[in-house]
Amino acid sequence: MLERIITALVLVAVVLSCMFATQSYYPMLILMMVAAGVAGYEWFKLMPRKSKFVIKPLAWGFGILTTLLSGLALYCDDMVMLLWSASILTWLFGAYWVKSYPEYEGWYNPSLYLLGLVLVSAAVTAIFSVWQSSPWWLMYLFLLVWGADSGAYFVGRKFGKKKLAPDVSPNKSVEGLYGGIITVAIIIVLVQSSYLDLTLSQHILFMVLSLVTVFASVLGDLFESMIKRRAGIKDSGRILPGHGGVLDRIDSLLAAAPVFAAGMYVLKLMGVDL
Repeated sequence: MLERIITALVLVAVVLSCMFATQSYYPMLILMMVAAGVAGYEWFKLMPRKSKFVIKPLAWGFGILTTLLSGLALYCDDMVMLLWSASILTWLFGAYWVKSYPEYEGWYNPSLYLLGLVLVSAAVTAIFSVWQSSPWWLMYLFLLVWGADSGAYFVGRKFGKKKLAPDVSPNKSVEGLYGGIITVAIIIVLVQSSYLDLTLSQHILFMVLSLVTVFASVLGDLFESMIKRRAGIKDSGRILPGHGGVLDRIDSLLAAAPVFAAGMYVLKLMGVDL
């Protein structure tokens, strides 16, 4: 437990420093590129292959490819939008795959390599884009994801009876999901009432975006759990003592970040000044 707490404190310190300590975009950019590379490496290890042994040079090559794609996308707005759109479309299919598991496992095939490139790159570019808009909006995104996860954990642990997706993640419950939604609803109301000067219709649109982001974060968590269960792996990696791998920490953000970033872009086009 002590190891887990220390790792969490170090992670929070590093992320917050990159977000708020300087106006230069290089620290945040470097952090995102490192996260993309490690997440790509860990994704490769979860993929279907003939041998049970991972060829590490190939895994690191995949991680480097993920980093390069993410970096290239950050300098091309059209490519970013394409990645976000492809990611959101993939998550729509992902919801069906999670619901149908383990009866349907057709999704577990070599195409997951391409999906991994898209999902990780889309999440990294979305996080960076939200941060560029404002570090506080990225903090809000983190609060939505963490609030949903924490609320689900504590409520589910106390009152959880009906399983949400027993074949994918046996510890998650429907009651926990309700607890997470109530938690983030409080966060949303506090942020809207304290910091946003919007019309009623704009408030509703922002609330809908926030709730959709939360549901996406739950899907991202379940999807990664499903892949690990299918691959027979408990943790995506061991780079974070007490926490597992980078994918284990950003699984919810893989889905939530592109949804939130794309939603903010659409709201801006609609004249909602956030």
